[in-house]
Amino acid sequence: MSEYAAPVLPSRDLHETVAFYARLGFENAGDAPDVWDYAIVRRDAIELHFYLDADPDRGGTASSRCFVWVDDVDALHGELAAAGVAVGDLFDMDYGMRLFTVTDPTGNDVRFGTGPH
Repeated sequence: MSEYAAPVLPSRDLHETVAFYARLGFENAGDAPDVWDYAIVRRDAIELHFYLDADPDRGGTASSRCFVWVDDVDALHGELAAAGVAVGDLFDMDYGMRLFTVTDPTGNDVRFGTGPH
């Protein structure tokens, strides 16, 4: 098995979170959220984990952030936008990264990008 990381993010409502990420092409990769009080979603080699946290923004900022490397950020941006997902604008960083951000219902920012790493 290759080494990889899976970010663990908060969720106000695990069912809502699983449904949101299904719109992004992720599938539920674990048991039902009611069984674990936890959710795992997967899209190809991308895996995100979520734990139940009824008040994730008690610190006054966005809940959490993570970065997901993808092969073709332009294609993914187009796919998600066509599916009706509110996606941020694509932009280029001065170091060669091209990326966009999606914010889930809990307030987690997930950045998808292509470029040097």
